[in-house]
Amino acid sequence: MTILRIVLKSLRQHLLSTSITACSIALATGLWISVWVVKDQSQSTFTGVTAGFHGVLGARGSSLQLVLNSIFHLEASPGNLPWSDYEDLRKDERVQLAIPLAVGDNYHGYRLVGTTSELFEKGEYREGKPYRVQPGGRFFDSQRREAVVGSFVAQQLRLKVGDTFHPYHGLIFNENDRHAETYVVVGLLEPSNTPADRVIWIPLAGIQMMSGHDAKSATEISAVLVRLKTPMAGKQLEMLYNKQGNRLTFAWPISTILVQLFDKIAWFERVLALVSYLVALVAAASVLASIYNSMNERRREIAILRALGARRFTVFAIIILEATAIAAIGILLGAVVYAVLMSGVANLIRAQTGVVLNPFEPAAVMLWAPLAMLGLGALAGVVPAFKAYRTDVAQNLTPAS
Repeated sequence: MTILRIVLKSLRQHLLSTSITACSIALATGLWISVWVVKDQSQSTFTGVTAGFHGVLGARGSSLQLVLNSIFHLEASPGNLPWSDYEDLRKDERVQLAIPLAVGDNYHGYRLVGTTSELFEKGEYREGKPYRVQPGGRFFDSQRREAVVGSFVAQQLRLKVGDTFHPYHGLIFNENDRHAETYVVVGLLEPSNTPADRVIWIPLAGIQMMSGHDAKSATEISAVLVRLKTPMAGKQLEMLYNKQGNRLTFAWPISTILVQLFDKIAWFERVLALVSYLVALVAAASVLASIYNSMNERRREIAILRALGARRFTVFAIIILEATAIAAIGILLGAVVYAVLMSGVANLIRAQTGVVLNPFEPAAVMLWAPLAMLGLGALAGVVPAFKAYRTDVAQNLTPAS
């Protein structure tokens, strides 16, 4: 009987413990890879989302809050700024494109963002990727109560071209805060896998002049998205608004500001990584315990193998191979655990931010984590293998009475 057949026979004989131990390895492997992939992909994806702009001008406050509010459509606006500030910035020779935004209303929890048609005519959600509407639709007319709906919102609310809706006041849906105005959906954006998918875009005047809003809002906006002609212009505007002025904040560069967000939650990533390491160690320990506990009932089997000519090292190798095989089965099942976990996390992140993670994008952790888990499994077999190695042949050949 070959070593491989002996290992397979042992795994079948201890099917229940083998299955439970392999499941613990699967959970550890899936969790380990998921934590790593979410950490790496979310950081690279979020810092790469700039909506095609270099900076954001807004009311005095946190740069991070300004970026989250204007680019990711999360968080509350830090305040409004006068229309005249937008005009001054738009005329600045250092600025290539300035797009005003106004927020303050929602439709069933999805944010309405007022802007100008210039966003769709000259803006790009990524470099070289202009906004496009799905066939049968068009962008809104700034003079009418029309709306362009992000692809994710359209999918969730089943909106289509020609549908009408009433906006609701505030950023949180309250059915008692319905505005009287009626908007017509004239276009659905093609999926961009960016926060723009989670927004309903309407003309800027729609937010400014909405019934029930403060009269001052007619001459104010929430923020200005800024595309610069040169990187030097960013430094000059940062100096102008952030250091020499005290009314406004110029959040620039956007990607660097988003890195600050990940710096703030780095401790949480370390906690998750620590948990995944501990789960991996516990899973490896379960392999050790499972095989070690079976050693007493296998003493006679090992003694017979030795009596038939098997060397001590062969017995040692059989146990190591058995532990490795359990780990390998667990790793294969871990791929399923990973797919389920990551699909859930990716859907959650997309629903909350509009940013899409790809669970199946190749990553180095998908190679080294299974190899590390395999190594841990083999290492866990050393103790029971050593016990098998020391089994006394003469003492254990006699059947137990």
